[in-house]
Amino acid sequence: MAVDSFGMSVEEAKAKSTAWAVTYADLITLLLTFFILLLVILNDAEKHIDRVINMLLDETYQELKENIESSYVSVDRVTKGVKITMASGRLFKSMDDDVQTLVYPLLRQIGGIVRVSKLLNIDEDERFNVLIGALEKRGGFLNVEIRCEGHTDDLPLPKQTQFASNWDLSTSRALNIVKLLSEFSRIPESKFSAMGYGEFRPVIPISSIGKNAVDIKNARAKNRRVEIYMDAFIKKNTLTN
Repeated sequence: MAVDSFGMSVEEAKAKSTAWAVTYADLITLLLTFFILLLVILNDAEKHIDRVINMLLDETYQELKENIESSYVSVDRVTKGVKITMASGRLFKSMDDDVQTLVYPLLRQIGGIVRVSKLLNIDEDERFNVLIGALEKRGGFLNVEIRCEGHTDDLPLPKQTQFASNWDLSTSRALNIVKLLSEFSRIPESKFSAMGYGEFRPVIPISSIGKNAVDIKNARAKNRRVEIYMDAFIKKNTLTN
């Protein structure tokens, strides 16, 4: 057996010379395991946040459905939040964007329910501090938006109207609804947005229902609507130092 000048065999010398590499490899493995564990923990926190958001959205949905749903107002639970659909015939006069005062109480009620919802006030509830803190450490935050969309039927507007197109009319109607909701609810204006789609997103495409005059009339009435969405989702913080 070969022996070096220090009295160790060649095999022993080789084993000792590579011992540091084994220790370093073990350290790297431990570090990788630690970081993977951290990612799992943070992912679980985000999943819990999702559960909390959905729970609070369900609560707001039930409150709105029980209090405002009627023959011309429907409330639905959608993927990111809650959708309120209102028939334009009750909200506006034909080819007009001024909201009729008879629906002001309804808009006040919607604004009041949303304003006091737990979802909109989650930062003030200590029960959610740990989850929100974990989300913030990951560079995200809970975003709540109230979005209003206007829709018209497919009939072109007469030339003497103040609006150039159904697009303009639907956008102006959505904006006026947003202004009233913001005023009645006292929710910050930054939470609101408005947009109009004109005739381009019908509930019932006219081309799909044949030539029956009654069916066409009913379809156009359904297509003339305003939709209010309360969306809640996790958003990445894009601000940098």
